[in-house]
Amino acid sequence: MSTRKTELPNARVQPRFGGIATFGRYPRLEDVKAEGKDVDWAIVGAPFDGGVTFRPGARFGPRAIREQSQYLKHYSLEHEVDVPGVLSLADAGDTPVKPYSVKETLDGIWEHLSTLADPTSKLLMLGGDHSLVYAGMKAAWIRQGKPAGGLACVHFDSHMDTLDSVWGEKWNHATPFRRLIEEGILDPKRMVSIGIKGPLNTADDLDYAKQQGIELVTYDRWKEEGFTPIQFVLDKIGSDPVYLSYDIDCVDPVFAPGTGTPCVGGFSSAEALGLIRKLKGINLIGADVVEVLPDRDVAGNTALLAAHVAFEILALDAATR
Repeated sequence: MSTRKTELPNARVQPRFGGIATFGRYPRLEDVKAEGKDVDWAIVGAPFDGGVTFRPGARFGPRAIREQSQYLKHYSLEHEVDVPGVLSLADAGDTPVKPYSVKETLDGIWEHLSTLADPTSKLLMLGGDHSLVYAGMKAAWIRQGKPAGGLACVHFDSHMDTLDSVWGEKWNHATPFRRLIEEGILDPKRMVSIGIKGPLNTADDLDYAKQQGIELVTYDRWKEEGFTPIQFVLDKIGSDPVYLSYDIDCVDPVFAPGTGTPCVGGFSSAEALGLIRKLKGINLIGADVVEVLPDRDVAGNTALLAAHVAFEILALDAATR
């Protein structure tokens, strides 16, 4: 009898270009539950981009990421762990959305995610635009029992997403972390934002984040200081629950052109994956990978990278078990 936590199709029997395109070819959540098995991680799509401020289309991101994930292999060479062998993984389909209302969609998503899978399951959300982190982190906070003081956060992005409003609208992909801080879901003093870069709209775009105590590790600062400022925050976090939010636009558009707000001068694919791997040991309780825009993607490069980013996030948990 197999001791693997997740049974996958044999690629030498059922080729990777055939069958239903679940993430990583992982089984569907309803099939896993029908067998009476628990799920360590449920991967769920959130096909919504009503919060974008520039180029729309990320609503098709979850579908594109799933398609590119068909070629994901099992074994993490860097962590020396068979990820689906150690973790019970399932694709939970997509969240409900209301395309004409950002706030109603976000509320519907966090309510949906709050009770998805098993009470102890962790959720990895595929976006969609970055307004969705509000729903993903709120659901993770609720599933953790609403810890006082909020969750810690590791955030990869070119933008801080801590503005108060854009065109008078408080619910969009430039404001979610501010809303999370205001509601006590996110502890800004245990948050690090990695890959931030300019140019900015105004000189005070980063003021709120700095005032709240968020550690800003710009791309240039990372080039100069390496992992040291990130480790400083990880040491403060310790074993506390951590939510990881990954905006694919932190990667240079040479490597990830398929995104709605591309910012030049960012991480290479290798640098991006290497940084995630260095997070090994964090108490990861939820995550998202967002802002993949297939219509601007060259040969599916961005969606392929996003699928590997998601795999590396799962590998962080598998490597600690």
